[in-house]
Amino acid sequence: MNQTLSRKPVSSQASHLRFTTRELVLGGMFAALMAVISQLSIPMPNGVPITIQVFGIALIGITLGWRLGCLSAVIYLLIGAVGLPVFANFGGGVSRLVSLTGGYLWSYPLMAALCGIHPNTGNQKKDTALILLSSLAGLLLVETIGGLQWAALSGGSMSVSAVFAYAAVAFIPKDIILTVLAVFIGLSMRKVLNRIMR
Repeated sequence: MNQTLSRKPVSSQASHLRFTTRELVLGGMFAALMAVISQLSIPMPNGVPITIQVFGIALIGITLGWRLGCLSAVIYLLIGAVGLPVFANFGGGVSRLVSLTGGYLWSYPLMAALCGIHPNTGNQKKDTALILLSSLAGLLLVETIGGLQWAALSGGSMSVSAVFAYAAVAFIPKDIILTVLAVFIGLSMRKVLNRIMR
């Protein structure tokens, strides 16, 4: 009796963690969308291009939710790692993940998950504010992990403080605006997607 009761929660959790075929297709579609968005970039002399990728990742997380959004970001990284040119400036391969910009890429699933947290306080304005905060926390994670890897692989040419000072001017203001924009567009897309899925 006790053994039977102890198995039920495990089975329930396992089924909750599984993805349906529809979810896998959605995750793949949004990974493809991310691949397109990633090509909208401006190459820079220091090797770190100016992109709108954080907009794409935030949009994926907000629209799909933390679980499926994280999966979609992982799919994007996997198809890039095997060599398909889905990263910025039509890049691909494992070498991109261990390059100066690799830390930004590695942290995308974490940002997607944080953007996908949808509280249900019963107050729409409060929910939106909390989503904005968690999304900006995800952006902070991307900038931190990305900046640390950039500094670590720069061969001493840029210190950690120099990397973050540069990012604060070149990337962070733009990325904050893109993240906030993605929140509001993503919430609208989520409503449409929920109606379609029903």
